[in-house]
Amino acid sequence: MVFDFLKGEFIDVISWLDDTRDTMVWRFERRGQAIKYGAKLTVREGQAAVFVHEGQIADVFGPGLYMLETNNMPVMTTLQHWDHGFSSPFKSEVYFINTTRFNDQKWGTKNPIMTRDPEFGPVRLRAFGTYSMRVSDPALFLREIVGTDGEFTADEVSMQIRNIIVQEFSQTIASSAIPVLDMAANTRDLGKIITTAINPLVAEYGLSLPEFYIENISLPQEVEKVLDKRTSIGIAGDLNKYMQFNAAEGIANPASGAGAMMGAGMAAGMGAAMAQAAGPWGAPPAAPAAAAPPPPPPPLPAATLWHVAENGATTGPFDEPTLAAMAASGQLSGASMVWTTGQDGWKLATDTPLKRLLDSVPPPPPGA
Repeated sequence: MVFDFLKGEFIDVISWLDDTRDTMVWRFERRGQAIKYGAKLTVREGQAAVFVHEGQIADVFGPGLYMLETNNMPVMTTLQHWDHGFSSPFKSEVYFINTTRFNDQKWGTKNPIMTRDPEFGPVRLRAFGTYSMRVSDPALFLREIVGTDGEFTADEVSMQIRNIIVQEFSQTIASSAIPVLDMAANTRDLGKIITTAINPLVAEYGLSLPEFYIENISLPQEVEKVLDKRTSIGIAGDLNKYMQFNAAEGIANPASGAGAMMGAGMAAGMGAAMAQAAGPWGAPPAAPAAAAPPPPPPPLPAATLWHVAENGATTGPFDEPTLAAMAASGQLSGASMVWTTGQDGWKLATDTPLKRLLDSVPPPPPGA
């Protein structure tokens, strides 16, 4: 009975099953019991176990199954001056560290960041995004951040990490000389630069940032409104045509507010025009000025000129009245070869518009 009682006073199995998603450090509940020499320590993947003895960090165990003996605990053995035959129980605190990634951590700028843009001058920027963190040095993390906290969550360290991120982000943006309108296309490069600057700082806490993302960089609302107007003007193009289009659209849709305002404007314009035509005090309008003379008629088209080929020689050019006289005198017949500008080679007169001249020539008188 005494043996069973003494056996219940000693811890012979040490392990941690984490069923949360935000616990970074958990202290094994020893409840005043001593750890049995030769007890089994189970450290699962994504975990590390840190032994703290009398306020001093001793041995750190990675994933695996261990028998807690002098050959597995060199630091503890040195601290306690254990000899080779040591087999007594001992009292130490055991902290389990979660070494997996803690994803989807939020960061953002509480206050705007002042920077100088090459196009807009001094501007105020806001930004936000996400990052992931993990414990890279369990002993250092326990010493610098956790202390004696029995259960430590990601929220307790994320605020400090966010402050470091915002500080480095501000310095990087201020020295990057990237125009505001081009920052959206360079968020990946900016993220790499910021991550490179942040990791040495968070390493002092035993942490690292495997991932860092900039989701958005924005200007103040009043500046964005001005940019929207500037973009609208660029899309509208010719402002005169744009106003004419709006006027026509307002007339076509008089029920809309724009149509009503446009109708009122047109009515006012028509009223002003009528008042101007009536003259002062409603006097009758002055006599209209003499009508301008009508414009002169357009010039007649140029006459078509023809060349005539006969016996290997060409004559002309002749206009159609001359050719009509030649047809009446027999100098031009349907067998005559003719040509004019634009015609494809010489042709018989009957195969050209001159056929109508030949058809109008009367036949020879009877008995001729």
